[in-house]
Amino acid sequence: MGKSVSKNIPSAPDLDRRFMAHALTLARRGLGRVWPNPAVGCVLVTEGRVVGEGWTQPGGRPHAERVALDRAGDAARGATAYVSLEPCSHHGKTPPCADALIAAGVARVVVACGDPDPRVSGRGLARLRDAGISVTEGVMEAEALALNAGFFSRILRDRPWVRLKIASTLDGRIATARGESQWITGPRARAEGHRLRSEADAVLTGAGTLIADDPLLTVRLPGYADRQPLRIVVEGRTGVPETARIWKTVAESPVWLASARTDAARDARLAARGVRVIRCAADAEGHPAIPDLLRNLAAEGLTRVLLEAGSRLNAAFLKADCVDAISWFRASFLLGDDALPGIAALDLAALADAGRFRAVRRLTLDSDVLEDYQRDS
Repeated sequence: MGKSVSKNIPSAPDLDRRFMAHALTLARRGLGRVWPNPAVGCVLVTEGRVVGEGWTQPGGRPHAERVALDRAGDAARGATAYVSLEPCSHHGKTPPCADALIAAGVARVVVACGDPDPRVSGRGLARLRDAGISVTEGVMEAEALALNAGFFSRILRDRPWVRLKIASTLDGRIATARGESQWITGPRARAEGHRLRSEADAVLTGAGTLIADDPLLTVRLPGYADRQPLRIVVEGRTGVPETARIWKTVAESPVWLASARTDAARDARLAARGVRVIRCAADAEGHPAIPDLLRNLAAEGLTRVLLEAGSRLNAAFLKADCVDAISWFRASFLLGDDALPGIAALDLAALADAGRFRAVRRLTLDSDVLEDYQRDS
């Protein structure tokens, strides 16, 4: 009788998913640190053994493939490369990664999804195939698209991907009637909020929040000192307080002021502190128009924005249909109708006019709960 075959031996598709999952895990390390580039992971495998791995480095260079190839050295020849995004085919600050994989002699490339950048968009895969390399596409594509939703949004929609973060009571209130808001949620929930900041290119808030809470919007977790997001303050008709702590911490991470107002003397004072002023078109109420604001941020290369603001600015983003995900932290108590809501009036005429989101995760954090929602496309 012949030997039985173990049912525990992974099939080729299972191996592809295993190593692509590893590449995606590596890619996530770049979130918030690599804009305007995508966060990419690459794993080089020979006979089921990883011989090299890498992810896009801070600032977007070097690319994941280059890092993995350098770590593999001669072991890259004949290997399979698992890459979470189509290798680039254009000359920028570095040579094309497709050419680097060809020169290294890899035998096969497995790609999660294509690159929508017009300079790439299928050309990288075509170059690999023309060189005689076997190419497999679409392995864990949905996961890869979700990981780089910000990059795809900047390329395809000319605006960053936006996550709205709210910390509220069970009845959706973010402060008492007198404005007290610190702290509604507990330490574990606040730590998770800091982790969300660490994966954002920028954290955005409004002048009202500066007046009410005077936040720093930095990441204050052990080991995260080098993962600080850009910080953006949006100014409405009421000017920003120049005494806010955030203006004094530009050395920790950059601070931008987005404004539709003209105040040359004030802007010069902030510029002397290192603050950059971004001019935006005004809406009917004199606030920065959200679509124009986001176009300006995309032009600067931003891909992922975390909105941590007050009820009016939260509502403005929702009215403009510019919220892609919501992370809603809920504490286990209520404040009642006289307390401040997390979202101001949306002026909806009918239920059908409301934006729709689907629940994707629910996480218990001691007595608090985090609910994650994704926009229904």
